[in-house]
Amino acid sequence: MLRLSTRDPDFERKFARLVNDRRESEDDVSRVVADILSEVRQRGDEALAEYTQRFDKHKLTEEGDWRIGAEACEAAFAALEPRLREALELAAARIRAYHQDQLPRDRDFTDEAGVRLGARWRPVDAAGLYVPGGRAAYPSSLLMNAIPAKVAGVERLAVVTPTPRGEVNPLVLAAAHLAGVDEIWRVGGAQAVAALAYGTERIKPVDVVTGPGNAWVAEAKRQLYGVVGIDMVAGPSEILVIADGKNDPDWIAADLLSQAEHDPSAQSILITDDEGFAGQVEDRVDVQCTMLSTERVARQSWDANGVLLVVSDLSEAPALANRLAAEHVELAVDEPEALFAQLRHAGSVFLGRHTPEAVGDYVAGPNHVLPTGRRARFASGLSVLDFMKRTSFIAVSPDALAKIGPAAVALAEAEGLPAHAKSVELRLA
Repeated sequence: MLRLSTRDPDFERKFARLVNDRRESEDDVSRVVADILSEVRQRGDEALAEYTQRFDKHKLTEEGDWRIGAEACEAAFAALEPRLREALELAAARIRAYHQDQLPRDRDFTDEAGVRLGARWRPVDAAGLYVPGGRAAYPSSLLMNAIPAKVAGVERLAVVTPTPRGEVNPLVLAAAHLAGVDEIWRVGGAQAVAALAYGTERIKPVDVVTGPGNAWVAEAKRQLYGVVGIDMVAGPSEILVIADGKNDPDWIAADLLSQAEHDPSAQSILITDDEGFAGQVEDRVDVQCTMLSTERVARQSWDANGVLLVVSDLSEAPALANRLAAEHVELAVDEPEALFAQLRHAGSVFLGRHTPEAVGDYVAGPNHVLPTGRRARFASGLSVLDFMKRTSFIAVSPDALAKIGPAAVALAEAEGLPAHAKSVELRLA
């Protein structure tokens, strides 16, 4: 675990190293993924079956081995303990309401020259959602990906998910039922992303692929961008907590561990102006970590990537936060708005002492699929717009063309494109 202070003479060098550190997988998976994509593109279902047998120890032969039916999802939802069913329903309702408000409006207007201009938004025809299997099977992620797609108006939503040795997470099936998923396929890994992008004999291709996954899944999405749209290439989770000494150190320690338990490569950072408080948080992290069922992963993450950063004054924190451009930023102070106003780069911001990041993972409403690895400098979290595209339109009357057409002719001639110029010029005669 790294300890930093802005008072240290070599602080800038150490902080720059922290900012530039890449925690994505060090394995060179690019070539392996390229081979998998090629195999699926050429051999379709045959390649999918081979990879599924090899990696998941699940044999795909009959139709029932390949797909999970709607009745199984409905049964999983009905079998939920009432408290858990109500929690999923609350989460789904809040996610749907928040994303419903994101729907863009069409534009249609006539400008001063008499030219009619505008744009129409339409959903993609089909979207694919990757849902991890095994330990990282999260129904909340399915809701966060599937509901915006449905709100956007996507007609076909296909889920791919690995089912190791044929085992399925019933919570994922229940969430799929609640979100209105149309298809669930028992395939995972880079090969599943390839199937969604290229299509196979059984699985029809989609237009957009979203959802979390391991390094192979992320690399597959990166290589297939352009064949399909993607949400983002995401790396390990991260949280930055900016907190003063008035906080309960147990609260802040829990917040830091909430991301550390995701992945040994996850990163948790505390910025505070109270060195004593930093020490208290460190102690509470150690204590709480021993109580977690995820202790091994959380401890690896904290030991390898955790950071305690002490500043002279919290007014220094926003500039440091903007350089880190973290996925999640908590502002655990009395007046968070002052710091929030100075934040330019963050995936999602959590305002005040009673707003833990974890509430955003489940029930707040905004999407928890967020840019990592400093990508918040140029990217945003998943939204309805990831499942939609905008088509502009133009209508020019003879009078309007007479006003703007000569300028088009002049520019076309200057660019050495006479046919462009002629296509406008002929209509001006």
